[in-house]
Amino acid sequence: MVEELFANNKIQVLVCTSTLAWGVNLPAHLVIIKGTEYYDGKSKRYVDFPITDILQMMGRAGRPQYDQHGKAVILVHEPRKSFYKKFLYEPFPVESSLKEQLHDHINAEIVSGTICHKEDAVHYLSWTYLFRRLMVNPAYYGLDSMEPEILSSYLSRLVQSTFEDLEDSGCIKMEEDSVEPMMLGSIASQYYLSYITLSMFGSNIGPDTSLEVFLHILSAASEYDELPVRHNEENYNGALSERVRYKVDKDRLDDPHVKANLLLQAHFSQLELPISDYITDLKSVLDQSIRIIQAMIDICANSGWLSSSITCMRLLQMVMQGLWFDVDSALWMIPCMNDDLASSLKKSGYLTLQQLLDLPKTALQNLIGNFPASKLTQDLQIFPRVQMKIKLLRKDDDAEKAPSLNIRLEKISSRKNRTRAYAPRFPKIKDEAWWLVLGNTSTSELYALKRVSFSDRLVTTMQLPPKRNDFQEMKLILVSDCYLGYEQEYSIKELLN
Repeated sequence: MVEELFANNKIQVLVCTSTLAWGVNLPAHLVIIKGTEYYDGKSKRYVDFPITDILQMMGRAGRPQYDQHGKAVILVHEPRKSFYKKFLYEPFPVESSLKEQLHDHINAEIVSGTICHKEDAVHYLSWTYLFRRLMVNPAYYGLDSMEPEILSSYLSRLVQSTFEDLEDSGCIKMEEDSVEPMMLGSIASQYYLSYITLSMFGSNIGPDTSLEVFLHILSAASEYDELPVRHNEENYNGALSERVRYKVDKDRLDDPHVKANLLLQAHFSQLELPISDYITDLKSVLDQSIRIIQAMIDICANSGWLSSSITCMRLLQMVMQGLWFDVDSALWMIPCMNDDLASSLKKSGYLTLQQLLDLPKTALQNLIGNFPASKLTQDLQIFPRVQMKIKLLRKDDDAEKAPSLNIRLEKISSRKNRTRAYAPRFPKIKDEAWWLVLGNTSTSELYALKRVSFSDRLVTTMQLPPKRNDFQEMKLILVSDCYLGYEQEYSIKELLN
C-alpha cells in the first residue's frame, strides 16, 4: 500500500531499508543514502555496504517520464569520501571470487569426470576469470610476480592444497597425481552442498543416529553460516531456547547454527516467533533444509543404515508438515482436527491417516460421534490413498541370480492424477514423492532404496540382495517424503510361501 501511494505521488518522501532498492522498482527524484555502514551481527561490528548495494540504491534516482537527470546524495564519513568519489567517477575493477569457492567447483568437476589428474585442474584454472585477473593484478591474489615459473608454481600449489583438503574431508581419493570421486563428493556435487558440510555429515552420522542428533547435524550445515543474527537477537534466541524441546548451547545464542536449530524446533512445535524477521529467516532455513536432508538420507542409504535412513526421512516429513513425528499425532495434518476429535480417535485406536482413509463413510460417522462427518471426509480427500502390490520374480534360467521384486503402486482415492502435496506450513509448493525401502528390520540393514513419484500408477522393480537367503526379516517399506505416519510395510517372507 505504501509503495502504491509513493508511486502515485500521494507520499512525497519514502524512508525505507536498503533491501527496497533490490526488491521493488520505485524511481524517485532524489535518493539520499543515509550512511554507508550497517551492523553485522556475525562479526559484531559495523561494516561497509557492498559497492553493488550502493550502486543499486543510487540507481533508483531519476524518474524517466519527469526528470532529465537522477540525483543521489551519499552521506558518508569524511575519511571514506575520497574512496566513494574515486569509485563513482573512475572504473572499478571486478576481481574473481573463485579462489574462496574453489573446493566445491573442483569437487564438482572431479565428479563429472572433467578433472582426473592434477594437470587437468591446472588446465581448468587457466580458462577461468581468476587466471585473467592473476595476470592483471597478481598482488591482489598474493602473487609476487608474473614470471611463468612463479605463476605455474602458484597454480600447482593452489590445486594441490585444494585436492588435499577434499581428500581430508572424504570427498575424493588421491593416488599420486590422479584423483577420483568418493561417495561424499558425489553427494555434495549432486545437491550443491559445501564439501565442509558433507565432511561434517561423514563424521557425525552413524547407523543409529537419533532424531535429536540429526537435528543438530542439520543445523550445523555450513549452508546456514550466513543466516543473519541481528543486533540483540541473542536475547530472542535465549527466550526461544527456554520453550523448545531439545536444549541448545546457551553460550552460543549469537551463532547462526544455534538460531537455525531454534527456528526448526519452533516450526515443529508451531511456536509463535518473536519478530517478523524470524518468519523470513525460518522460510530460508526450511528452503535450504530439503536438499541437506536428502543428502543425509543418501549417506545413510549408501552406508546401508536402515534405522538412520528412516529417522532422516521422518525429519523431512517434519519439515514439510511442521509437526514432531514422535510427539504429535499424524492426524494433526488434517485441517479440521481439534483436541476433542484427536482424543476420540486415539481412544478408538486410530492414530494414523492411513487407518482413517481405509474406513467406509458409515464407520467413520459412528467413530467420530457429533463431529460433522462431511467435513472430515472432505479433508481426508486432500491426502492420497496409495495401494502397493508386490510380486517375487524368479529367474528360472539362472539359479545363482537373486530374485527381484515387481512393485505396483496405485492411487485408489479421488486424488488420481494429482501430485501436489498438502503441506500448508511449508513455504513453497511441493510435489509428493515416495521412497521404496528394502531392508532387514531385525539387523537394521538397508539393501536398496528407490525414490519414485507418480500421479496415478507406477510399476517398477527392485533387486533383492544377492547371495542372501535370510528373507525372514526382510521388509519392503513405502515411505512418504511429505506425510507423517504414512508407512506401508510388506514382508518378503510372505511372498515365498
